[in-house]
Amino acid sequence: MIPAARPEIGQEERDAVDRVMRSGMLAQGPEVAAFETEFSAIVGGAHSVAVNSGTSALHMAFVAAGIGRGDEVIVPSFSFAATANAVALAGATPVFVDIEKDYFSINPAAVDAAITPKTRAIMPVHLYGHPALMVQLTEIAKKHDLLVFEDAAQAHAASVDGIPVGNWGIAGSFSFYPTKNMTSGEGGMITTSSDELARMARVLRNQGMERRYENEVVGFNTRMTDIHAAIGRVQLGKLSGWTKQRQDNAQFFDENISGVVTPPTAEGSVHVYHQYTIRVVDHDRDAFAEALAARGVATGVYYPTPIHRLPSFKLDLDLPVTEEVATQALSLPVYPSLTEQERDTIVESVNDVAKAGS
Repeated sequence: MIPAARPEIGQEERDAVDRVMRSGMLAQGPEVAAFETEFSAIVGGAHSVAVNSGTSALHMAFVAAGIGRGDEVIVPSFSFAATANAVALAGATPVFVDIEKDYFSINPAAVDAAITPKTRAIMPVHLYGHPALMVQLTEIAKKHDLLVFEDAAQAHAASVDGIPVGNWGIAGSFSFYPTKNMTSGEGGMITTSSDELARMARVLRNQGMERRYENEVVGFNTRMTDIHAAIGRVQLGKLSGWTKQRQDNAQFFDENISGVVTPPTAEGSVHVYHQYTIRVVDHDRDAFAEALAARGVATGVYYPTPIHRLPSFKLDLDLPVTEEVATQALSLPVYPSLTEQERDTIVESVNDVAKAGS
């Protein structure tokens, strides 16, 4: 079976962990500081604040910016639940709007229509590694004096018009979960060009204190360990090569897969292919996935249930594109370690299943 995801962990990552273990400095030490400095280079020099997960990065960014009770944040419903959970955990209300189907991105027109006097922010999601429509979204935000938070959990090194994701709004949030384009084992990163937001994020992650036992605010314990940071530093050094390989794999699929809708890339955007997500429009998606599995190709369905319909939110909304795409989206293996034989098998299997009608 070709797995849907394959974390890339080698001897260099193991050696980095051993180095930290020998040092005796295990939490919020020099490795974390170095990781933050090095990560800043891929987000245009913005401040980078390491935390213990991508969800913590989302949550801390909102709290650090003062988003809370009585505020509304416009988000897509077609995403992982953490997108909306972070808004709710900050005390604000997520307002779900529809997406456009080409790039699985929050629809700017839907955003514009959803703005109320309570709206404080917009949070686009750079889903599957393709940037959201940031030019249009930042124009809307500027017109209505709104903040933009980027959920960049799946989009390390993606960009629009040469501007890295994570550097378009007041803050960006990245994830280093094991199956992301790079990992630290577990972890996240807040990026921001705001000196004050960066300082507050550092205070919040450390029990509300910048100086020991001088707690300024009620904070959290969302620090990253040096063990995780050391893994992340090694992975960050490999990210550029891995991204190129993902893009090469995606190009091969673009040129050879038929019978399904392959993912386009918007003009001016750099897609980093956290997932290679097709839309199965002429067949039953779940049956299509089962047929691929029978041929030895595992796939992923991200995400079968829109967030607004999950029991945790359970809202009756009319989001037709979201509902449609949730029944069509199917992610194929695209990770850097795919062999030529595995790529051929994926293409042949998709084409055969599409032709056979599942």
